[in-house]
Amino acid sequence: MTSLVHFTNDPGRVLADGSGLLESDPVAHNVVLTLLHRRVEAPEPGRYWIVETDGEPAGVVFQSPLSFAATLTPMPMGAVAAVVDTIVEQHVALPGVNGDAATAARFAGHWTERTKSAARPVQGQRVYEVERVIPARPAGGELRRAVASDRDPLVAMFNAFSAESGEGLPPQDPYEVVDRRVRAGQLWLWDDDGSVSMAGVTEPVAGVARIGPVYTPPGRRGSGYASALVAEMSAGVLAAGNRCILYTDMGNPVSNSVYRGIGYRAVSEAIRYQFTEGH
Repeated sequence: MTSLVHFTNDPGRVLADGSGLLESDPVAHNVVLTLLHRRVEAPEPGRYWIVETDGEPAGVVFQSPLSFAATLTPMPMGAVAAVVDTIVEQHVALPGVNGDAATAARFAGHWTERTKSAARPVQGQRVYEVERVIPARPAGGELRRAVASDRDPLVAMFNAFSAESGEGLPPQDPYEVVDRRVRAGQLWLWDDDGSVSMAGVTEPVAGVARIGPVYTPPGRRGSGYASALVAEMSAGVLAAGNRCILYTDMGNPVSNSVYRGIGYRAVSEAIRYQFTEGH
């Protein structure tokens, strides 16, 4: 099989040229699809590589902002080598890579060979999908959509989530993120005499919406707020006729058991690698 790599700075071209591939498995490709649509709506410098194998799109690599790790779709092993070779030959210095576990591992391995650098796995994630929500155990309070006046507590929870999750990525302005997602109706709160848990949900792309991040402050944990929040949000996504997925940190056994308890089932794994210069 012959693989060719096409580079572009235009996310719209990726959506146009790669739509057949990306929409063929909208769960596996959800993160890249969501990011591409976001870049079309809110342009920001980026690099995008489309890999073709025997004339057909076989994979996409996304990097935007330019200081972030690359995010990739699952793709055949030969396509991985071809896109790594192209990126290296373009003298692009990637800080890391994130994606489907097997594809990301092969990418990281070939990257270390080509650049004489080191790759370190820094986070494993599991992808879950729910088809039928199991009601969560009763929790005090109720679900409500976040509004502009919730800005400060939401920013505090976003900052705490980033610190606890150890994402290792350059931070985005949390105020900008919160303001944008509140305007889009994408942030929800569980309110029990105040905001006690929050979660986001993406705009559906190719019929799939993704819930996240989900965060409950330490002093409010153990009361079932996150379970109730995610269960009701998930049911709403399904009722609207969309599929519903989320990503969990495999280093957090509590969250994994919580989501299984409300009906989520694992469908795949993802991993993020950090690249450092060799010595």
